Parts: sequence; C-alpha cells; structure tokens
Amino acid sequence: MNVLVTGGAGYIGSVCTEELLNAGHQVTVYDNLSEGHRSAVDPRAKFILGRPEEEGNILAAVKAAQPEAILHFAAFALVGESMTNPRKYFHNNFVNALKLADAAVECGVKKFVFSSTCATYGPPDRVPMTEDLPQRPINPYGESKLMFEKALLWYREIYKLDFIAFRYFNAAGASDKFGEHHRIESHLIPNVLFVALGKKPQVDIFGTDYPTPDGTCVRDYIHIKDLAQAHILGLAPGRSGFFNLGNGDGYSVKEVIQMCERVTGKKIPAVSKPRRPGDPPKLVAAAHKAFSELGWKPQYPKLEDIVQTAWAWHRKHPDGYPD
Repeated sequence: MNVLVTGGAGYIGSVCTEELLNAGHQVTVYDNLSEGHRSAVDPRAKFILGRPEEEGNILAAVKAAQPEAILHFAAFALVGESMTNPRKYFHNNFVNALKLADAAVECGVKKFVFSSTCATYGPPDRVPMTEDLPQRPINPYGESKLMFEKALLWYREIYKLDFIAFRYFNAAGASDKFGEHHRIESHLIPNVLFVALGKKPQVDIFGTDYPTPDGTCVRDYIHIKDLAQAHILGLAPGRSGFFNLGNGDGYSVKEVIQMCERVTGKKIPAVSKPRRPGDPPKLVAAAHKAFSELGWKPQYPKLEDIVQTAWAWHRKHPDGYPD
C-alpha cells in the first residue's frame, strides 16, 4: 500500500516506517521535527516537512502523498507537561488530528490507523486491562487522545472512514537502525541505560511503597518492532476498532534496573524518591483481542530481549541522533 506516516521521524514512527518499507509498502513521512529527528527517517521513505500550524498544510501533504492509508503517530506525549500546558496538547493531539481526519475523508483514504494510549483508561478498575474498561483519563494527554478516539467513531459512522486505534502500553527497545532519542526523556529504560553509559549519575525511583511485590510500580513493556507489526496487520481491510498492545506481563521499576545491570554488566545506582502524583501501582495489558482478531503475536516478549536491543542501539548512538 501507499502509506502516509505522520510523526515518522519520532521514536515509534521511525521504526514503523522501517518495518512498513521492509514489508514492501511505499511510505511518505510527514513530520515537523519539533520532537523527531530528520536522520531517524528511513532514507527509502519520501519526506514532507510538516507545518501543521499553517492553514491547509496538512491537507496539502495528504494530497501530495495520495495515500491509501494513514498511520497517525504525531502527538505530544509528556504527561507532566500536559498538566501545565493543556492547550498545547489539545491543539496538537486533537485539533491537528481532526484536520488530518478531514483531509483523509476529502482525499478518499481507505484506512486510518491511530496511535492511542492506555492513558485513556486512567487508573484501571482491574488488571490486566481489557478494552471494555471505563475510560477516565486523569491528565490532558490521555483526554486529548480519548477525544480523538471518539471523533473517529463518528467519522466512521458518518463519513465511512475505516479506522483502527491502538492503545499502547510502554513501548521500548530498538531496531538495528532506529532507537529512542527524546529531547526530554521520561521513559524508564533509556534513563536507566544512560546511567550505564555514564551520562547520568543515578536513576531515580519514584515511590517504593506501592502495593506491589517490591514496592515499586509495575508496567507492561512492548518491543517497538512488535508494535510496528501490529500496525502493519491493522492495515488489512475489515480490521477496525480499538486494541490494547502489550505483552500481558508486568515488570517493576526495580526489576527493570536489575535487568539493565545484567545486560550491560554495570552497576546502576538507584535513589528512592517520593511518589509522583497520578502514578498507578500497576498497568498491564490484556491484548487477547489483538491476538485473536489481528493474528498478532509479539516476537520479543521478554524484558531481556527488549533491554538488549535498546542497549545495543544506545551504545552505537550514545548521543542519540545528530539532528
């Protein structure tokens, strides 16, 4: 298929672009490089420098690419920042996304694949988390994603825009070529590996008194290449709706640190800090729907495999991307 990937210069978008190309698809990347990196765009893909703040720019990009499908990754994703600057998040994650959906309808795009988040659920009523749980986001980031999920339901109903929305848990790991380089790094695994690289003196553990086996938060980690494969499966006709993407196994903060020590062969100092507001004790996906309806099966479910690929990429790129 001919696919337009928004946010294709970012962490998840770059690996998905690579995997789409490897699978034989044609790809055009649209990215404004505010968070992404030009050198993270696979050279086999076409590139359009995005200017979503300019009237008609998103529509012009869709017309230029003439895609059969759109994979929409472009979003701001820092929960803490969304609490201090909600306007930024609603404008980009909802208003600009709505412009993209309008362009998809106008240009006759057959499939829209949306990068959503488990943050739409808020603190879950039960774990593992299934897609039918109530959605009660507790920050503007999760709310902005949920708003667009609801818009897509109506666009399917009224405009017949076929869509699939993936609610991610914790994306991690790397491909051989592309990895994780955020200008503000909030994810646990890269921050732990930065200590092993000598770029940080210690890793902070926010809360050691949670009702979990070792007192630290438990999260579900999913390899970035497994995430990409789910999106490729989601392009198939007739596959639509909402799907959790996770491994169904959770690892605590301390377990992640211990695994990073084992993989790197280095001691990683950790310092206990107070809890962060709004951190649930445990977030783990039930991804049975993706298994049964999409035929998705993670190839890298083990934390060790995830950390090994991340470590290999960070060792090759200790300063991340050059641009």
